Amino acid sequence: MAAEIVSATTGVINPLIGKLTELLGEEYRKLTGVRKQAMFLKDELSTMKALLDELELVDKLDPLAKDWRDHVREMSYDMENCIDDFMHDLEGADGKKGFVRKMAQRLRRLGRRHQIANQIEELKIRAVEENARRERYKIDDSIHSSSTVVAVDPRVSAIYEEAANLVGIDGPREELVSWLTNSERKLKVVSIVGFGGLGKTTLAKQVYEKIGGQFECKAFISVSQRPDMASLLNGLRSNLGLGLGEDSRAHEVPYIIDRLREYLTHKRYLIVVDDLWDQSAWNILRCVFAEGGNGNTVIVTTRVDDVAWRASHEHHGHIYRMKPLNDEDSKRLFFGRVFRSEDSCAPQYEEVSTQILKKCGGLPLAIITIASLLASRQAKSRSDWESIMKSLGTNFAADPTLEGMKNILNLSYMHLPPRLRACFLYLGLYPEDREIERDDLARQWVAEGFVSSVPELDLEDVAKSYFNELINRSMIQPAKTIYGEVLSCRVHDMILDLILGKCAEENFMHTAHSHGEMEKMHSCKYKVRRLSLNLSTGGATPGSTLATGLSQVRSFAQFGESIYAPLLESFKHVRVLVFDVPGERSKLGAICHLFQLRYLKVSADSVELPAEIRGLVHLKTLEMNCRSESIISSDIVHLPDLFHLLLPYNTGLPEGIRNMTSIRTLHCLNMGESSVEDITGLGELTNLRDLILSTSDSLTVEGVDALVSSIGKLRDLRQLCLDCRLNGYKDQLDSLPDPPSRLEALDLKDWLFYVVPKWIGGLRYLRWLRLTVADLSTHELRILGELPSLVHANLTVLCIREDKIVVGSGSFPVLEGISIDSDEGDVAAYLRFEAGAMPSLRALGIGFAVQYWGGCTPDGMEHLLGLEQVNVDLNITRTTKHGQWKQVAPDVSSAYRKALEVHPRRPTFEFGR
Repeated sequence: MAAEIVSATTGVINPLIGKLTELLGEEYRKLTGVRKQAMFLKDELSTMKALLDELELVDKLDPLAKDWRDHVREMSYDMENCIDDFMHDLEGADGKKGFVRKMAQRLRRLGRRHQIANQIEELKIRAVEENARRERYKIDDSIHSSSTVVAVDPRVSAIYEEAANLVGIDGPREELVSWLTNSERKLKVVSIVGFGGLGKTTLAKQVYEKIGGQFECKAFISVSQRPDMASLLNGLRSNLGLGLGEDSRAHEVPYIIDRLREYLTHKRYLIVVDDLWDQSAWNILRCVFAEGGNGNTVIVTTRVDDVAWRASHEHHGHIYRMKPLNDEDSKRLFFGRVFRSEDSCAPQYEEVSTQILKKCGGLPLAIITIASLLASRQAKSRSDWESIMKSLGTNFAADPTLEGMKNILNLSYMHLPPRLRACFLYLGLYPEDREIERDDLARQWVAEGFVSSVPELDLEDVAKSYFNELINRSMIQPAKTIYGEVLSCRVHDMILDLILGKCAEENFMHTAHSHGEMEKMHSCKYKVRRLSLNLSTGGATPGSTLATGLSQVRSFAQFGESIYAPLLESFKHVRVLVFDVPGERSKLGAICHLFQLRYLKVSADSVELPAEIRGLVHLKTLEMNCRSESIISSDIVHLPDLFHLLLPYNTGLPEGIRNMTSIRTLHCLNMGESSVEDITGLGELTNLRDLILSTSDSLTVEGVDALVSSIGKLRDLRQLCLDCRLNGYKDQLDSLPDPPSRLEALDLKDWLFYVVPKWIGGLRYLRWLRLTVADLSTHELRILGELPSLVHANLTVLCIREDKIVVGSGSFPVLEGISIDSDEGDVAAYLRFEAGAMPSLRALGIGFAVQYWGGCTPDGMEHLLGLEQVNVDLNITRTTKHGQWKQVAPDVSSAYRKALEVHPRRPTFEFGR
């Protein structure tokens, strides 16, 4: 069965037809008049939808067809809002109310229903008019006279493939590395300059990874065109490991600069400043970079020559100008993406491939985008390729300008399966250079109705496959990857420009960065349906409110502090609310009136919800990321459809949590004074898949018993993280008679075990493990080594009693990364790897306290044939003697580098503390 088309336009028609179908159901059989109107509208819209689906495959619409499509889209929005109001009024009856109040409410509802009936009649007239216009202007005929694109491959790929291909980057990387690793001790600033799509960020990342191990601390930050300097500097602070704590001045730029400068003064640091657009941002950032005389390094990427010159010449640095790829590297990059071979091309495509590459002008972004498009197609006839080649335009090779690049990106957008288009455009909700979480997108797409149901699959799982497909098509770039899954993404700024242009063209979303842009919304041709704010204070007065004309908004996001106060009570049709306002206290008392709300995420200093929110019957996600104590609603446990609950810090488990049987995700950071009864109640939440619990105070014996008992009842659990403080060793978790067999991620770092529990050896789906054991032995490692799906492991060891811990042949068959850490001894001195052990291992981490360095490296590292990187951390403990780290560090570094010289792959080595 073909996937349902969910584009920017049909994304609203599909759920509307579903609601009209619901009104025709048995539940509404007594509403004869309404059912008749619903039947008429459903038939009219179904006819229109068939044509709209065809229009979605047209590259350039006839102006009359485009105008008709836009009118149908806006009409559908209004229809759905009207039906939502009607259904909400019907569901508002409360049988428990007194007779007088009930009669008064019934009379009010009769008036309201009469009003809605008139609205439905008006919408019926609009539907008739639109179908008449369709026939009058012969819209159907316009499809056959327009330039249509070839149907695209409808597959949903769940396989992650890396978006950054490194063809042609070796030479530039080595040239930059040679500049940056000379013997000079003064601060070095290197600027990488070039227009969009040349691969500046990719090059900077490669240099960063190559030399990062030579520095005490390092950070990679993205600036963008409109940076919030306080947030940017705090991001740098966080990346460097300089925590914010409860600092009341954490949003004052001069204060943050002072703290950063003080921290970096005596450090050897490497910092990448990516995507720098203007001199004013650099004037602030450069204040952070203390000279120090330690060989400190700053790498800047920018499109602006003047910015590059000023950043580098202030510090007698270098400017590296990015160039397009040569013909040889262009072919390797293109063939590698399309044919999975860098040096071969199917003979029938050689000539057309040459023409396509000429039009890409050596730009990696253009080559990757077109190659990903061709690789994703099911039909691979020569005529299809020639059609795409002709669509690329004729002048891009001679003049690879922004307009030419936009043409290439637009072609990839037009070849997206229509079901992905609304999801792709929704990325415009987020600011430039933002790291966007996959799970956030998936839940927002579902809340907006963009995700088509697939038999036997959860809607969120389908949404995640949409995300993966956008990754595979190189429309978004992977960011954070954990145990083989891409968990977040970034959007290239040129692709974001394309998205925002399409959003404006299709009235999909509005964004505002200034008071002036807000004012323009008053004169929009159509109602604002989705709105993203990232405003400064310029041009408006404190206390300004958003225009009342925004009442039709379905998604609203605010990033950063703003002088605008959103009138939430007017957003009665909103589905998605996102507030990312660090430093503010969010008061959300009005959300109890938002009866269509499905997704709420608040990142703020603290949040205050209304006393009652049980009326939010459609709410599926409630996420509150807060640093300070917050107030949550007492009746939160009565939300019938809540799937994901991420509680603010230090609020504890809600009283009566056992009633929340729909919950799939529960994060409670610092359970505080949660009662034993509520901890026991966790065992009733049998739909839980993701459970994260932490405590700042030690759990009582009763609390531990209740928690372990509950975990044993959660049969569908996929991720479990217990960051719980315990008074000494607790044996309750040593043996679980029936552990959750589907666990994929298990984090028990702060739960001390004497040995590896036997039940962990039975977790056949476990992919990620973090564990603390008192004693590590060959036997313990053998238990873990037999786990067939384990991709990453992090082990903390208190002591080692055996002379050697042997990692046997064939153990850890799919493990890609392992870290073993101990403050009680040098674990490296005990490890021995046999031939055939850990065949897939790419990264090995070793950590031990400085005073335990025994002069040894692990035996048999040369047997780890897939090894690419070794990280060693020398830990400083309370018993470390002054200056001991500097005395020992050179010996450790020398020993490991020498040991890795005999490894066939010559892994990279990173060293830190």
